[in-house]
Amino acid sequence: MNKNYSICFISFFFLLFFSLINFFMVIYFIMKNMIIFMEWELISFNSMNIVMSILLDWMSLLFMMFVSLISSSVIYYSSSYMSSELNLNRFIVLVLMFIMSMILLIISPNMISILLGWDGLGLVSYCLVIYYQNWKSFNAGMLTALSNRIGDVFILMVISWMMNYGSWNYIFYLSFMVNDYEMKVIGVMIIMAAMTKSAQIPFSSWLPAAMAAPTPVSALVHSSTLVTAGVYLLIRFNLLLMDMMFLKFLLLLSGLTMFMAGISANYEYDLKKIIALSTLSQLGLMMSILSMGMADLAFYHLLTHAMFKALLFMCAGLIIHMMNDNQDIRFMGGLSMYIPLTSLCLNISNLALCGIPFLAGFYSKDLILEMVMMSNLNMMVFFIYYLSTGLTMFYTVRLLIYLMISDYNLLSIYNLYEEDYIMLKSMFMLLFMSVITGSFLSWMIFYYPYMIYLPLNLKLMVYYVSFIGMLMGYLVSNMKIYSLNKFLFSYKLSLFLSMMWFMPNLSTYSLNYYFLKLGQKMIKNIDMGWMELYSGQGMFNIMKNYSSILIYMQMNNLKIYLYSFIMWLLIVFFMSIILMN
Repeated sequence: MNKNYSICFISFFFLLFFSLINFFMVIYFIMKNMIIFMEWELISFNSMNIVMSILLDWMSLLFMMFVSLISSSVIYYSSSYMSSELNLNRFIVLVLMFIMSMILLIISPNMISILLGWDGLGLVSYCLVIYYQNWKSFNAGMLTALSNRIGDVFILMVISWMMNYGSWNYIFYLSFMVNDYEMKVIGVMIIMAAMTKSAQIPFSSWLPAAMAAPTPVSALVHSSTLVTAGVYLLIRFNLLLMDMMFLKFLLLLSGLTMFMAGISANYEYDLKKIIALSTLSQLGLMMSILSMGMADLAFYHLLTHAMFKALLFMCAGLIIHMMNDNQDIRFMGGLSMYIPLTSLCLNISNLALCGIPFLAGFYSKDLILEMVMMSNLNMMVFFIYYLSTGLTMFYTVRLLIYLMISDYNLLSIYNLYEEDYIMLKSMFMLLFMSVITGSFLSWMIFYYPYMIYLPLNLKLMVYYVSFIGMLMGYLVSNMKIYSLNKFLFSYKLSLFLSMMWFMPNLSTYSLNYYFLKLGQKMIKNIDMGWMELYSGQGMFNIMKNYSSILIYMQMNNLKIYLYSFIMWLLIVFFMSIILMN
């Protein structure tokens, strides 16, 4: 066990040290306004070079700092959370491979190395989702891997398209790609790839399914690695994506993703799925603000969101542990009595998600919503944004009332053990970051403060919708059996909204269900039907019947002998008559 602990602690210290180095480098790079671009030529073949290149600027360094900080606390947390696991070393190595793939993706200005990091994320995420081996995990892993393959195919198409340019370092071409109509195709492909990785409609169903992975992995995946890869790619390509018609389409889809995830989270009772759907909602927010051309804001929200979302998942993991691996929030309640420090972390990360003033989420969300008000967009986008913000408050308050305020609902009381200090240490590290990240980044990233002047009611609009959402969350969590019966009147609508607008059905059943059904019918009718009759089984029956007749004739029976002799005489007689004529 000591050996297992040692790999956790070595990884933890290494990643924490790496994070600190990155932090000092970020400050230095921003002060000096500096970019480092390194390139190794691996193969030169007919004027086409295959090179390994690395781009270090403030953005990649800052993102690497956040990834390594979160992953260090996740690995430290895993040393306790996964302590009963026999293959802890394998788990830690998988997580480290996952982090390495993400870091490769972050520092790559080259489409080939981006593909390596992108595919590495997809493959390792498959291994992590199927870590607990059961049917549900296998199906979820398959859905995750196949959904991500669609994005990989788009990246491969971008690579083949960029062969016309002689190099895959997209960073050189962004400025002149803008006016090149052929390069708009690359823009569309990049957007499609980012939509699959960041789970926008119609590829959303894999994200809640990926909750089959162990909770530390969920904390890592949903904060700073897998799902943010698509957003990061679009931030890097944001010059190319200016004034594209397809961006309006992306704005609509990502706005609808945000709205759909907010509604579905209110129907969900699985603790991890509620948090996963809140991630989906925030990804929709990042993608939609990107499609308006505000890449710096999307990056800002990406980083602040990473901190409190990792913390939220860690708290959920500790609660699930305490509940004997039960994830249903209807069985929980009164948690603040039993695990006060974890409840503190959970409440603060949830409030940061809602955008309560002066926590991390407030700085980025408030800025984004005010910039949406300033932008030249229609009423529908405005409504989708504010409804989604209200829905965030709605499902958060519902979750907090189910977990903290209501009485405990289990017949057997919780698995009452002291809060684990290894887990708490890693959670407090992220708690501290969740409180300070927003203001700290707003000073660091933006060279000048955004000064936004709006009428009083528009300025307070965020608080209006948040208050309404809070009230609705309180009312919904207090539903009794009489109110629940009312749902039966709108059963089909409720089913549609709770099933993520039937997206899992489309992505899971539509692609394979009918083909499998067709295959089953063909096996039944052709393989086991006509083919059997006219090939193997049929030939066997015919030969068997003939051979039994022959055996009967060869038994030297006198009757058969006389019968065959008479038949033979008759044949000879008829043949002679025919020949004489």
